[in-house]
Amino acid sequence: MTPAARVQAAIDLLDAVIAAARGQGASADRIAAEWFRARRYVGSKDRRAIRELVWSAIRACGPVPVSGRAAMLRLAADDPAMRALFDGSTYGPAPIVADEAVAEGGIAPQWLVERLSASGLDADDQASLLDRAPLDIRANTLKISREELRVRLPVEAEPVMGPHALRLPSGTAAEAWPEFAEGLFEVQDAGSQMACMALHVQPGEAVVDLCAGAGGKTLVLGAAMANRGTLLACDIDRARLSRLPERAARAGVLVETRLLNPGQELAMLDDWQGRADAVMIDAPCSGTGTWRRNPEARWRIDAKAIDRYCAMQANVLTIGAALVRPGGRLTYVVCSLLDAEGADRIAAFLAANPDWEPVLPPLPAGRPHRQGWRLVPFRDRTDGFFFATLVRRVN
Repeated sequence: MTPAARVQAAIDLLDAVIAAARGQGASADRIAAEWFRARRYVGSKDRRAIRELVWSAIRACGPVPVSGRAAMLRLAADDPAMRALFDGSTYGPAPIVADEAVAEGGIAPQWLVERLSASGLDADDQASLLDRAPLDIRANTLKISREELRVRLPVEAEPVMGPHALRLPSGTAAEAWPEFAEGLFEVQDAGSQMACMALHVQPGEAVVDLCAGAGGKTLVLGAAMANRGTLLACDIDRARLSRLPERAARAGVLVETRLLNPGQELAMLDDWQGRADAVMIDAPCSGTGTWRRNPEARWRIDAKAIDRYCAMQANVLTIGAALVRPGGRLTYVVCSLLDAEGADRIAAFLAANPDWEPVLPPLPAGRPHRQGWRLVPFRDRTDGFFFATLVRRVN
């Protein structure tokens, strides 16, 4: 493909991504995969170049662009060489005309920028949310140590914060390695690993991962428990939870799974009420801390969605708290940096539940944020997280 044809292909793909964002459709990754699958004639170099253009344009636009062409014109605004590719050549984009729509730049839609600022994120913090994310893995200590794994890997791996995290070059196809098939590691952001450290589970404990999803954090907890004790992973999403048994078998983690019916969670967990030593609540959220991986996600959020997430977060906190024994603890986690979903939720819970108190476990990165802990890409080189560990007082 010519450079101009690559630009036009990126515009076409961006149109599909923008339409999906407006309609709450498939992710950009999925759309791109399907788009290229339908165009097998596009070579690997062209695919990489087109994907680079698409994701660069997504990062360059703040609000949702009116079109893929407007998004690409935003990317080309300060790039004369790219503007020259709008030349009307065969398979290339039409020439630029006067007063043509150019997408607005910025970090996110203005209302969302204002909420990030109100949550204590300065300009550098906000800009870092759109950086390119590295690839982190977690050594599975049920099978291997971090240093032993590092020696075995076919690429250079950098130890990063926490005792089990390694950082690989971006784009590494780590899940194709035999070490992954052997269950020696999982792909997981170092910040996510650190959130699990905050719960400080121990061998022999009774532990619940309440919003387990596909089980990324469940596997961390199981390794920390050394398969001694009882580990229960729950979720209301059958498709996601169904992926956990295979992952757990590969990792050698002993875990029970339980599919919950929405609205009936407490009844279906009656045998666990007041029994758990530790509960992990990886709450549903807007994902503002993961824009490095899914930059188009900021086009899918609106204020009503934030309110819905807050209601869900309050609900899972209530459910999780009911499972904890006196003297036990829970860790509440969101991969969002909006206070409405993080610090405000914890403050509201503590105000309504005086028999709980926050603790700040020592961690190798991040900093305290109100009654919890915050990780920000700019300072901590992880995805963005807020988490808080709470202990139920013994009366």
